Amino acid sequence: MNVHVIATLIRLPLFAYCTMLMASACRTPSSDLLITHIRLIDGTGSEARNGSVRIRDGRILEVGDLSPSSRDTVVDGQGMVLAPGFIDAHSHHLGYLGRDPDALATASQGITTIVIGQDGSSEPMDSLQALFDRGGFAVNIASYTGQTSLREQAMGPDSLLRPARPEEVSAMQKLLRRELGKGSLGLSTGLEYEGAFYSTRKEVLDLARTTAQAGGRYISHIRSEDLSLDDALDEIIDIGRATGMPVQVSHIKIADRERWGKAGEVIARLEKARREGVDITADIYPYTFWNSTLKVLFPDKRYDDLRSAQLAVDRLFDPDSSMLARFRPDTAYEGRMLGDIARSRGETPAKTLLALLAAAKDYRARHPDADGVEAIAGKSMHEADVRTFTRWPHTVICSDGNGGRHPRGFGTFPRVLGRYVREAGILTLPEAIHRTTGLTARQLGIPDRGLVRPGYPADLVLLDPDTVIDNATLADGNAPSTGILRVWVNGRMVFDKGKTTGNRSGTLVKRKS
Repeated sequence: MNVHVIATLIRLPLFAYCTMLMASACRTPSSDLLITHIRLIDGTGSEARNGSVRIRDGRILEVGDLSPSSRDTVVDGQGMVLAPGFIDAHSHHLGYLGRDPDALATASQGITTIVIGQDGSSEPMDSLQALFDRGGFAVNIASYTGQTSLREQAMGPDSLLRPARPEEVSAMQKLLRRELGKGSLGLSTGLEYEGAFYSTRKEVLDLARTTAQAGGRYISHIRSEDLSLDDALDEIIDIGRATGMPVQVSHIKIADRERWGKAGEVIARLEKARREGVDITADIYPYTFWNSTLKVLFPDKRYDDLRSAQLAVDRLFDPDSSMLARFRPDTAYEGRMLGDIARSRGETPAKTLLALLAAAKDYRARHPDADGVEAIAGKSMHEADVRTFTRWPHTVICSDGNGGRHPRGFGTFPRVLGRYVREAGILTLPEAIHRTTGLTARQLGIPDRGLVRPGYPADLVLLDPDTVIDNATLADGNAPSTGILRVWVNGRMVFDKGKTTGNRSGTLVKRKS
């Protein structure tokens, strides 16, 4: 009897069976991989069904009640759930991949594709392709083109605190067309950040029209997630209405204490826009705190105004639950809550906030080439709002992560499956997997990924729905999750038994027209 058949019948993984035989007995010619004894959740939202999946040359060949053949290497799924690999709809993991191309942060939570170029900052498509040509990563990458990056090229990096001139907008449009032609998903903006905050609505709309003409999409960290949330939502809805292209709100949230509990009202506005023909959607991460620069706590950009700092303390974040994740001027502050830092300095949190910003400004002046001088994990959202947004049928899951500075970098997707599905019942397991795979791919414009279907790339995750859970915390943001058993990217296993395998089988995923 064929060794692969024996391994399947006794429900023993092939690699384990091979250790019982001479090595030569396992060197049978084989080009297919058969994953058997699984509960398949295919990414469409359909319920789980028993079956097997056969993979050939990096793609799914067959799905169904399959018997092993002499070509097959058999992996026994042991009754676990096999799903499409998760697609991280809003990610910053490229920076992490530079340190770990085997991608433990993404692989250990079942992510097989990350979507970068977010918040207005991006790398050229040719530069991304070169990274894969030089060795690549254990995860696929798709990218938007960032408005702020276009502004830096057209206006100069020191001239961003103003609206762009008409000739500069034209230069940006030319650069954008080139990137869209090379497979960029579309245009991203980070309108709350200084590099784009001073751009006019017309500048953004002109670039959005260029994107729509090329068949791209628009994703935005909108101008305000707190005090001016309504105006910011109006802007992205108007862009969707004027261009006719899909638009997406990045990491949707309500970061103003006075509006906590009003997520239903925000969704009602989005639903009204959808009824009027605007294809507006959102992504979200399952945490009540974000990770960004201290400057986002100052909507008026008055970084030396005590009244502005006090407004931030009163409405925009909780100092006692907000951790200074990075602070190069004094690394002893890193990992401490801002409220605790204030007490140690004998100051109010508002005064400490101003002092930290002043120290960061001085550090940048003395170290002009320094990057990432300061960052805070800011507690600004209410769990009930996060759950309400997550339930919205047009919301998909993202990490917004970059390694382990914030626990979302290692924990997002298992957190959804463990805490929001198994423990809280906010979504069913098929719904959650749909929101992390098939629906995400459709919203991104990459329709040949996100499903377990013949002909699709074999991006797959084997998981235990009874144990999957996040372990990363603010204190230990690098703790891998539990319950993700195996991960395949383009048919090659990149994660197995808690470890990466060294296979770097990711590819640059480009927009499909």
